[in-house]
Amino acid sequence: MEITNSLFPAFLKLYGRRVVVVGGGPVAASKLSSLRAAGADVIVVAPDVCAATQSAGVAILRKPFEPADLDGAWFVVAAAPPDVNRRVAHEAERRQIFVNAVDDPSNASAYLGGVVRRDGVTLAISTDGAAPALAGLLREALDYLLPGDLATWQARARELRTSWRARQVPMEARRPELLEALNALYQARRSRERSSPAAEAVHPELVK
Repeated sequence: MEITNSLFPAFLKLYGRRVVVVGGGPVAASKLSSLRAAGADVIVVAPDVCAATQSAGVAILRKPFEPADLDGAWFVVAAAPPDVNRRVAHEAERRQIFVNAVDDPSNASAYLGGVVRRDGVTLAISTDGAAPALAGLLREALDYLLPGDLATWQARARELRTSWRARQVPMEARRPELLEALNALYQARRSRERSSPAAEAVHPELVK
């Protein structure tokens, strides 16, 4: 097996876990809502904070960064000037804590990328921290391409997962079965549309 330094994609469960955000400007503020939505115990460390950070509903320590600020942290966001980010990255490395250094890949060990969230489905796009603008464009494209009834897909997949466990269906057989079930949903919808008088009046070609 070839060993590379490519990134390992993962999703973090941060609920109830300490996340330290170093920096109090608009860039730091832009990360706070998603961290709070994940249920993280967020604390901001910065001598000065902008209005958006101040009103974000998180704990704030108005002071310069110190290594002890990382005690008990599970994850760190460094959104400060590069010299501060370097100190944060160094201290986090010593403690074996992953750091997202915003727009500062040399001081990062984790990259957040572009994220699409819809109906319980989360897609994350990374460019290894090298082209965040491209990740943003790809996020918009994927958001446009996702089906409008993704919640129905989710519900059907959950139902099947329960059935698979009961029937002890092997992993390799589950994806084809799910695809067949999703196709059946569309076939049932087309049948209903063709039998509907309204559909015949508006789209007569559908019932020919």
